[in-house]
Amino acid sequence: MPTTSGARRAGVQRSRQALLDAAAAAFVENGVQAPVRDIAGRAGVGVGTVYRHFPTRADLVGAVYRHQVQECTALAAALRRQPLPPGEALDRWIAAFVDFLTTKHGLGEALLSDDPGLANLHSLVLDELVPACASLLDAAQRVGEVDARLDALTLLRAVGNLSLPGPGYGRAEAGQMVARLLAGCRTAAPRVD
Repeated sequence: MPTTSGARRAGVQRSRQALLDAAAAAFVENGVQAPVRDIAGRAGVGVGTVYRHFPTRADLVGAVYRHQVQECTALAAALRRQPLPPGEALDRWIAAFVDFLTTKHGLGEALLSDDPGLANLHSLVLDELVPACASLLDAAQRVGEVDARLDALTLLRAVGNLSLPGPGYGRAEAGQMVARLLAGCRTAAPRVD
C-alpha cells in the first residue's frame, strides 16, 4: 500500500506531466506565448498550480522542450534496438525530428531567446539530439548506406533549416524536402558484409 507521501509525490508527478502535455498542445496551436490560463484549463488545474510547478514562462517552455528532446533521444535508442536496416532507422528518426520541429511553434524563438531561463535549450539540443542522431547516422555509415563524410550536426542543421515553417510551407513540404536531402546523402549501394 502506497504511503501518503508516496501517493502525494505520484499526484504531483501526474499534475506536472498533465501540465507539460497541455503546454505542448497549447504551444502547437498558439506558440510559446500561449496564455497560462489556457494551459491550466487544458491540464484541468488552476493557474496557481501552473506557477507552483513553473514559476516563470521560461521555466515552463524549457521544461516542455526538455521533455520533448528527451522523447526524441529515447526514440533513437528504441530504433537502434529494433531489427531495422540502419538507414531506415535513421529515416524514421529524422521524420520524427521533422515532426517535432514543424509542430513546435516557437521552438526557434525559444532557442534564440536571450532569456536566461532558456539559455540551456541550445546546449540541450547539442548535448542530446546530436549524439542521438549520430548514433543512427554512424550505424548507417558503417554499413555503407549513407555518405561517410556527413556528420550529425551538419545533418541536423540542414534538417532544421528545411523544417522552418512559412506561408504555404508546413509539415508536408518540410517532410518532402528532408526526404530529398536524405536521398542525396545515400550511397549508391550499401556494403554487404
